[in-house]
Amino acid sequence: MSYVMAAALQTALYDRLAGDAPMAALIGDAVFDAVPAGTLPETYVLLGSEDVRDLSDRETRAALHDFSVSVVSTASGFLTAKLVAAAIGRALETGDLALSEGRVVWLKFQKAQAKRTDTHRQIDLRYRAHVSAE
Repeated sequence: MSYVMAAALQTALYDRLAGDAPMAALIGDAVFDAVPAGTLPETYVLLGSEDVRDLSDRETRAALHDFSVSVVSTASGFLTAKLVAAAIGRALETGDLALSEGRVVWLKFQKAQAKRTDTHRQIDLRYRAHVSAE
């Protein structure tokens, strides 16, 4: 089974983003796994969807995790959202990401999409992580 390390990956991603000083300078502690009830901060980060493909063989459990991290902002213009998106990139693309189970073989940025609605700006960042149990 290749989904075994999914919770460990999500926890490591959350911990990295929530514990990153440059991110905290921009958005405080506004990193969420789910949108909280009540009044939201002007700009926040939301861990998003995930698609996983098995890479296991007879000896090792492994998988490719394609996941999104979104920046949502009611600030006017995209500047604030882009600054936060850049901080996410620096946090995730620099240094090893330690998992409680297994390891990240590599983690790469795939693409981003910036969109504007009537109420907010949103940048969806897509990443791919290769995780392995060995």
